[in-house]
Parts: sequence; C-alpha cells; structure tokens
Amino acid sequence: MVTKSDYNKYRVALLHTDSYRQNSYAEEWRKEKRIKTINYFYIKIKLSYFASITKSSRVYMRKIGVFCSASDVIDPVYYECADKVGQWIGENHNCLVYGGASLGMMERVAQATKAAGGNIIGVVPTKLEQNGKVSTLLDIIISTANLSDRKDKMVEMSDLLIALPGGVGTLDEIFHVVAAVSIGYYTKKIILFNVNGFYDKLLALLDEMKQKGFMRHLVSDYFTVVTSLDEIKELTKE
Repeated sequence: MVTKSDYNKYRVALLHTDSYRQNSYAEEWRKEKRIKTINYFYIKIKLSYFASITKSSRVYMRKIGVFCSASDVIDPVYYECADKVGQWIGENHNCLVYGGASLGMMERVAQATKAAGGNIIGVVPTKLEQNGKVSTLLDIIISTANLSDRKDKMVEMSDLLIALPGGVGTLDEIFHVVAAVSIGYYTKKIILFNVNGFYDKLLALLDEMKQKGFMRHLVSDYFTVVTSLDEIKELTKE
C-alpha cells in the first residue's frame, strides 16, 4: 500500500521541478520531459493514496466526471444544482473529475465537493493555465495539450459521467462521448441532469434526428435523463 510518506516524497519532487520552468529555452524540452515523468508518478501515487484511505474505511472511491458551464452570468438555480452534485460527491467519499476551471458552475461543484470532504482532479488544457483560470481547489492537476485531450482523459478516468447544464463547451463534451459510444470506443452512458427542462429541446432534436434516419440508436442508448439528484443517487446506488 502507498504510504503518506511516499506521497509526500513525490509531492516535494513535483514542487521542486517548478523551478526548472524558469530556466533557459534551450533546456526547456529536457526539463519539461522530466516534469511530465514526475507528474505521472505523482498522479499515480496520489490516486493510490486516496484509494488506500477509502479502502481502509471500507468505502470505494469512485471518480465521477462532471461536465458543466463555466459561465458566471446564469440563473442561480443552476449554481444550486452544481452545489448539490458536489456535496453528494464529497459526502460519499468520491473524487470529482472535471475541467479544472475557477469559473461558474465548474468552480461551484468543486467548492461543494471540497467542503464535503471529497477529492478533486482537474484536467486542465494549457490555454486555461496560461489565462490564469485554474481553480485553487484541485488535489491533482493533469495538464493536457488541448480540449480534445482533456475530453479523452476525463472520460478515460471517470467511473461515471454526469452532464449538468452548460454551453457549447459542455455540448462538445457530451457529443464527444456520444459519437465515441456510437462507434464503440466507449460504453459509458452520460447521466444528463435536465434541470428545469434545460435539455428538453436538445432531446427533442435528437429524437427527430433518429426518426429521420440520421441516428442509428435511440437517445436512451446514449443518455440516462434525470431531473433530480435523488434519481442520480438511485442510479448509482451500490
């Protein structure tokens, strides 16, 4: 079992490598390669450490991927939805996997998860880091080159996926999974949290596409649509 001293050793190693980022461009490639190597072992050890904690208390830590909005100008009902989902993740000793931004519903679900005692993995594209929009609540940061890599990593890591209301970024994440499922890359269905009928028109459009032959499968093959947190709890009950 990974001990806390093992985890701290690699945490120190990771922090130490940050100083290399300030050196000359000529050495950047070699040092970035070393940073990525240490990052890899740091992530593996920290996840193992989290798992060992939950195992010792006879609780299985699930990694729950959440897609949602980064907007700060939406109706409060959607923030409340993010709060409830984050609280549920934390209270059940699970781990939030999300896009790592410090904005909108993304930050709210992270705050609620952390406040309830959960762990947080942020899968962060480099552009988000460059813009200084990364949440300070993350236990683990996984850097990706772009949005496509972020989606793949989130889906790969998550035991289940929940889509809350969101904009074009959230839709991109949802349909990335749907398209991959349709040709057999993934078998994971998305739990679509249809708060206040937010996704009603989208679901109607998908139904119409199926009726006109543009989709091979029923909408229910891709999504499990819910309207309350209680339904999510029932679906994910062990």
